[in-house]
Amino acid sequence: MSAWVFLGAAIALEVAGTFLLKLSNGFEKWHWGALSIACYSMCFWVLAPAMKVLPVGVVYAIWAGVGIVAASIIGLLAFGERLGVVQMLCIALVLIGAVGLRLTTEN
Repeated sequence: MSAWVFLGAAIALEVAGTFLLKLSNGFEKWHWGALSIACYSMCFWVLAPAMKVLPVGVVYAIWAGVGIVAASIIGLLAFGERLGVVQMLCIALVLIGAVGLRLTTEN
């Protein structure tokens, strides 16, 4: 399987873990917190094979950058959180950087 597929799966699990952590309400709802921990744990298991092939800086930047964008979108849609124009611009820059890294990395 491609390193990029592993990276994509790791991103999805990390974003799911973040979403579940928000639902746990500071671990007051322990079952959501436990699921969050499970997602984060699985995230690292699928992130590791990507790091065997791709440069660690590229993997981490894309993993974090796409996670930031996805978490922001979930915050907007699922939790009614609002972002200002400058915040949205900064998040767009993060996404542009992640896409630029993907387009300029071999493998």
